[in-house]
Amino acid sequence: MHTEVEGPGLGEPGDPALLASGRVKRGWVWNQFFVVEEYTGTEPLYVGKIHSDSDEGDGSIKYTISGEGAGTIFLIDEITGDIHATERLDREQKTFYTLRAQARDRQTDQLLEPESEFIIKVQDINDSEPRFLEGPYIGSVAELSPVGTSVMQVMASDADDPTYGSSARVVYSVLEGEQHFTVDSKTGVIRTAVADLDRETQDRYEVVIRATDMAGQLGGLSGSTTVTIVVTDVNDNPPRFPQKMYQFSIVETAPVGTAIGRVKAEDSDVGENTDMTYQVKDEEGVEMFKVTTDSNTQEAVITVQKPLDYESKKVHTVVVEALNKFVDPRFVDLGTFRDQTIVRVSVLDVDEPPEFRPPSNLMEVQEDAHVGSIVGVVTALDPDTANHPVRYAIDRSTDAERIFDIDAKTGAIVTGKVLDRETAGWHNITVLAMEADNHSQVSRASLRIRILDVNDNPPELATPYEAAVCEDAKPGQLIQTISVVDRDEPQSGHRFYFTLAPEATNNHHFSLLDIQDNTAAVHTQRVGFNRQEQDVFLLPILVVDSGPPALSSTGTLTIRVCGCDSNGAIQSCNSTAYVVSATLSPGALIALLVCVLILVVLVLLILTLKRHHKSHLTSEDDEDMRDNVIKYNDEGGGEQDTEAYDMSALRSLYDFSEIKAGDGGGGPGEGGPGRNPASELHALPQWVQSPDLDFSVFRDYICRKVEQADEDLSVPPYDSFQTYAFEGSDSPVPSLSSINTWSSGSEQDFSYLGGWGPRFRQLAALYAGRRGEEDSEES
Repeated sequence: MHTEVEGPGLGEPGDPALLASGRVKRGWVWNQFFVVEEYTGTEPLYVGKIHSDSDEGDGSIKYTISGEGAGTIFLIDEITGDIHATERLDREQKTFYTLRAQARDRQTDQLLEPESEFIIKVQDINDSEPRFLEGPYIGSVAELSPVGTSVMQVMASDADDPTYGSSARVVYSVLEGEQHFTVDSKTGVIRTAVADLDRETQDRYEVVIRATDMAGQLGGLSGSTTVTIVVTDVNDNPPRFPQKMYQFSIVETAPVGTAIGRVKAEDSDVGENTDMTYQVKDEEGVEMFKVTTDSNTQEAVITVQKPLDYESKKVHTVVVEALNKFVDPRFVDLGTFRDQTIVRVSVLDVDEPPEFRPPSNLMEVQEDAHVGSIVGVVTALDPDTANHPVRYAIDRSTDAERIFDIDAKTGAIVTGKVLDRETAGWHNITVLAMEADNHSQVSRASLRIRILDVNDNPPELATPYEAAVCEDAKPGQLIQTISVVDRDEPQSGHRFYFTLAPEATNNHHFSLLDIQDNTAAVHTQRVGFNRQEQDVFLLPILVVDSGPPALSSTGTLTIRVCGCDSNGAIQSCNSTAYVVSATLSPGALIALLVCVLILVVLVLLILTLKRHHKSHLTSEDDEDMRDNVIKYNDEGGGEQDTEAYDMSALRSLYDFSEIKAGDGGGGPGEGGPGRNPASELHALPQWVQSPDLDFSVFRDYICRKVEQADEDLSVPPYDSFQTYAFEGSDSPVPSLSSINTWSSGSEQDFSYLGGWGPRFRQLAALYAGRRGEEDSEES
């Protein structure tokens, strides 16, 4: 079985036009057919013919096809084997179809030959235009680039068959923008056509590129795209000031660092090509003003670098230069990339405070200067053209003690108090200068006043020197080296002279040697000392300074005589107290007064506590002074046993003068012409013992107290018996005890005991009651 393909026209068999021209067969091309795409005819398109060699033309063979598009797109005549395409084909969608052909017996439907596979290829025609699939296109090129500089490449795609004819062969051309750019017709590379692209003139171009198939021949299809080309900046423009002169004004009191104004140089470039650097070109401007660059706005900021003065100069002219920070060396031939402008700064006048001239801040004055002496003069002037008068004053917060005064008009500083360099060697004061009619305009100046020293303090021994000398000391032995101090500070330095005081001229024990270096040495002048004769020597030393005037003082060196061993080491000295200076420092006096005050407070506190205790004891109104009787079972060791009790506690605390025998009468009722109330208060009657007195009252009283003590559980768990056998010595009054009163004929009146105070109230009641009983018995 073979297939038969018609001639170049691929028309149908029997076409009169083909027969008239003499159809020519291509020959047999086994298993491949061709069909033209995009057929627009009304009849099915003849594709080819399948024929079996066994076909005798009697219709006994039936031809069939199967595979892609069989029965739908492609139909076959069962008798003739002719294949037709019933639909319009598109090669861009499908380029070929694979089918299988069969030749069968029409009666038995059996295959007469093996099944054969064949292909129907869709033949291309130029029906697809070129397309730019990667758009939109955006490219860039630097301004002033040379001709032929590559910008970018574009590429168009054609869906037609590139292997068949020229349908897919594309060429490129520029439709718009050909004045500035060109495109390579084969590669699509866009290049610059001119060398004067200027971003400042036009920074963007829209170029239309066309792609045509059929290699650009007539009848070819085409497509186009728009390419955006951005012209990038280069530093080809220098900075330029819009104005050749700027004017600013500022007050003369503006502090250093104050901004006067801003100027800016324009630059047509963009980005970092516009970064500026500004500087002052003239010498005057460099001294008075400073120019910095604002990194955000690229402006020149002009600030004050030195204080301005309207009276000195009213207008300042400053030359400011601007230049690009980044310069492209390729364009240096275009000209200088810098520009200059003039800035005029007008200084405005303001009312300023006075100024001190000259600004010297050190003065000196002698410490012995009299009150009212001139220390120095300060001068201040009004810097304004009005030149107002100036008044002076001292800031008293810096001179609270008013040591100095100042003349309000002349500025002369004088001493207000007596000066003392040793107390304060320097004084720092603040002087005020103000306009006479406007005290708000004030200037301040710090003034340092040094107090110059004069020799007004005598030299003194550095310390209260004390020395020791051995008893066996030899002549010429060094005892002590002394030095002095002087509160003065003479410019030529200290020079002191030492000698023994006039009162020590008869001294033969010690000698004084001036060493000539402001110290002196004390040496022994005799052989041996005796502590028993004299253990302390006081050596007065006279010290004189070099003046002028020369001042002197006398100090005392205390020398103790001590016992020493064979090596001269001191072993012992007498315990005699050292002789100290009779004068005490204020701190020592204060400490002594504080100690005395503390002692007085302690004494008062003790007396108050004792009085409070006594008042507590006397508050027992009904207690007998003799009730304090305690019974103890421990009888002690006799009178020699002083550990059991203190005999001194039993002695009377009162010492009365002994009453003369002539005054020892009865009670106050018997007073003679020479008696007085004072003697009555202190005179006590002298009782005489009576052998027949009844002591039952005392016995009963003591027994009752003993019983109460035995029954009281709060008493100590032991007993003791105390005897009161010691009456005391040298009593000023006769004894009141009845132990020695043996005479029953004693007649005494005890009523005067009631006048002795509350302490004798119980005693008076006791004796008065006893006397009443005796009177009743006698009656």
